[in-house]
Amino acid sequence: MLILLDIDGVMLPANSWSKPEILPDGFPMFNSRSIRALHKIITETNASLLLTTSHKNNYTIRQWHSIFKVRGINAEMIDRLASDSLEDSRADEILSWYRTQHIPNEEFVILDDDKRLSELPAHIKNNLVLTSASIGLTDELADNAITILNRQRADSRTNG
Repeated sequence: MLILLDIDGVMLPANSWSKPEILPDGFPMFNSRSIRALHKIITETNASLLLTTSHKNNYTIRQWHSIFKVRGINAEMIDRLASDSLEDSRADEILSWYRTQHIPNEEFVILDDDKRLSELPAHIKNNLVLTSASIGLTDELADNAITILNRQRADSRTNG
Protein backbone atom coordinates (compact mmCIF):
# COMPACT_ATOMS: atom_id res chain seq x y z
CA MET A 1 0.00 0.00 0.00
CA LEU A 2 1.21 3.46 -0.91
CA ILE A 3 0.37 6.97 0.16
CA LEU A 4 1.33 9.44 -2.57
CA LEU A 5 1.97 12.39 -0.28
CA ASP A 6 2.16 16.08 -0.94
CA ILE A 7 3.43 18.21 1.95
CA ASP A 8 2.29 21.81 1.40
CA GLY A 9 -1.46 22.03 1.92
CA VAL A 10 -1.55 18.50 3.38
CA MET A 11 0.93 18.36 6.27
CA LEU A 12 1.60 22.12 6.25
CA PRO A 13 -1.61 24.12 5.90
CA ALA A 14 -1.08 27.33 3.96
CA ASN A 15 -1.97 30.03 6.46
CA SER A 16 -0.74 33.41 5.29
CA TRP A 17 -1.33 34.89 8.75
CA SER A 18 1.11 32.57 10.54
CA LYS A 19 4.67 31.67 9.75
CA PRO A 20 5.46 27.95 10.22
CA GLU A 21 7.91 26.92 12.92
CA ILE A 22 11.18 25.80 11.31
CA LEU A 23 12.79 22.88 13.13
CA PRO A 24 16.58 22.37 13.43
CA ASP A 25 16.56 20.15 10.30
CA GLY A 26 15.55 23.23 8.29
CA PHE A 27 12.05 21.98 7.44
CA PRO A 28 8.80 23.37 8.89
CA MET A 29 6.94 21.60 11.68
CA PHE A 30 3.90 19.72 10.40
CA ASN A 31 0.43 20.59 11.66
CA SER A 32 -0.36 18.43 14.71
CA ARG A 33 -3.81 17.45 13.39
CA SER A 34 -2.24 16.38 10.09
CA ILE A 35 0.42 14.37 11.93
CA ARG A 36 -2.26 12.45 13.85
CA ALA A 37 -4.25 11.86 10.65
CA LEU A 38 -1.25 10.56 8.66
CA HIS A 39 -0.17 8.41 11.61
CA LYS A 40 -3.68 6.91 11.68
CA ILE A 41 -3.51 5.99 7.98
CA ILE A 42 -0.06 4.43 8.31
CA THR A 43 -0.97 2.54 11.48
CA GLU A 44 -4.23 1.13 10.10
CA THR A 45 -2.95 0.22 6.64
CA ASN A 46 0.82 -0.23 7.05
CA ALA A 47 1.20 1.96 3.96
CA SER A 48 4.51 3.31 2.71
CA LEU A 49 5.07 6.91 1.67
CA LEU A 50 5.78 8.01 -1.87
CA LEU A 51 6.57 11.71 -1.81
CA THR A 52 5.01 13.80 -4.56
CA THR A 53 5.78 17.14 -2.93
CA SER A 54 7.79 19.79 -4.75
CA HIS A 55 10.26 19.46 -1.83
CA LYS A 56 10.94 15.79 -2.60
CA ASN A 57 14.34 16.31 -4.21
CA ASN A 58 15.56 18.82 -1.62
CA TYR A 59 16.42 16.03 0.83
CA THR A 60 17.81 12.51 0.64
CA ILE A 61 15.59 9.56 1.54
CA ARG A 62 17.55 9.21 4.79
CA GLN A 63 16.87 12.89 5.59
CA TRP A 64 13.16 12.40 4.81
CA HIS A 65 13.05 9.50 7.27
CA SER A 66 14.52 11.80 9.90
CA ILE A 67 12.17 14.68 9.02
CA PHE A 68 9.13 12.43 9.47
CA LYS A 69 10.47 10.72 12.59
CA VAL A 70 11.24 14.04 14.33
CA ARG A 71 7.64 15.06 13.60
CA GLY A 72 6.24 11.88 15.15
CA ILE A 73 5.62 9.86 12.00
CA ASN A 74 7.46 6.56 11.79
CA ALA A 75 7.10 5.46 8.20
CA GLU A 76 9.02 2.27 7.52
CA MET A 77 9.36 2.94 3.81
CA ILE A 78 9.72 6.35 2.15
CA ASP A 79 10.42 6.93 -1.51
CA ARG A 80 9.81 9.81 -3.90
CA LEU A 81 8.70 10.32 -7.45
CA ALA A 82 11.66 10.41 -9.78
CA SER A 83 10.41 13.34 -11.82
CA ASP A 84 10.73 17.03 -11.00
CA SER A 85 7.47 18.92 -10.50
CA LEU A 86 9.22 22.12 -11.50
CA GLU A 87 9.24 20.70 -15.02
CA ASP A 88 6.04 18.60 -14.99
CA SER A 89 2.68 19.20 -13.36
CA ARG A 90 1.84 17.03 -10.36
CA ALA A 91 -0.83 15.31 -12.47
CA ASP A 92 1.75 14.52 -15.17
CA GLU A 93 4.15 13.17 -12.53
CA ILE A 94 1.48 10.90 -11.07
CA LEU A 95 0.40 9.69 -14.51
CA SER A 96 4.01 8.91 -15.38
CA TRP A 97 4.45 7.01 -12.10
CA TYR A 98 1.25 5.07 -12.69
CA ARG A 99 2.28 4.09 -16.22
CA THR A 100 5.89 3.17 -15.47
CA GLN A 101 6.24 2.22 -11.80
CA HIS A 102 2.86 1.34 -10.34
CA ILE A 103 2.57 -2.36 -9.62
CA PRO A 104 -0.78 -3.80 -10.79
CA ASN A 105 -3.17 -4.37 -7.86
CA GLU A 106 -0.97 -2.30 -5.52
CA GLU A 107 -3.28 -0.20 -3.39
CA PHE A 108 -2.57 3.53 -3.34
CA VAL A 109 -4.12 6.78 -2.21
CA ILE A 110 -3.15 10.30 -3.24
CA LEU A 111 -3.15 12.97 -0.51
CA ASP A 112 -2.89 16.38 -2.12
CA ASP A 113 -4.43 19.86 -2.18
CA ASP A 114 -3.91 20.43 -5.94
CA LYS A 115 -7.38 20.75 -7.45
CA ARG A 116 -5.92 20.09 -10.91
CA LEU A 117 -5.55 16.44 -9.88
CA SER A 118 -9.32 16.18 -10.35
CA GLU A 119 -8.49 16.05 -14.06
CA LEU A 120 -6.69 12.70 -13.67
CA PRO A 121 -8.28 9.69 -15.38
CA ALA A 122 -11.11 8.22 -13.27
CA HIS A 123 -9.22 5.03 -12.36
CA ILE A 124 -6.54 7.19 -10.71
CA LYS A 125 -8.72 10.06 -9.51
CA ASN A 126 -10.86 7.56 -7.56
CA ASN A 127 -7.85 7.25 -5.24
CA LEU A 128 -7.54 10.99 -4.60
CA VAL A 129 -8.23 12.56 -1.22
CA LEU A 130 -8.22 16.29 -1.84
CA THR A 131 -7.35 18.45 1.16
CA SER A 132 -8.12 22.10 1.70
CA ALA A 133 -4.81 23.95 1.43
CA SER A 134 -5.66 26.13 4.43
CA ILE A 135 -6.68 23.18 6.64
CA GLY A 136 -4.55 20.23 5.56
CA LEU A 137 -5.10 16.55 6.35
CA THR A 138 -7.86 15.90 8.86
CA ASP A 139 -9.13 12.84 10.71
CA GLU A 140 -12.15 12.66 8.39
CA LEU A 141 -9.91 12.74 5.31
CA ALA A 142 -7.70 10.08 6.89
CA ASP A 143 -10.79 7.88 7.24
CA ASN A 144 -11.53 8.49 3.54
CA ALA A 145 -7.97 7.46 2.64
CA ILE A 146 -8.23 4.30 4.75
CA THR A 147 -11.55 3.45 3.08
CA ILE A 148 -9.98 3.87 -0.37
CA LEU A 149 -7.02 1.64 0.51
CA ASN A 150 -9.24 -1.03 2.09
CA ARG A 151 -11.66 -0.93 -0.86
CA GLN A 152 -8.78 -1.51 -3.26
CA ARG A 153 -7.50 -4.37 -1.10
CA ALA A 154 -10.96 -6.00 -1.12
CA ASP A 155 -11.30 -5.43 -4.88
CA SER A 156 -7.90 -7.00 -5.61
CA ARG A 157 -8.78 -10.06 -3.50
CA THR A 158 -12.12 -10.44 -5.29
CA ASN A 159 -10.63 -9.93 -8.76
CA GLY A 160 -7.28 -11.59 -8.07
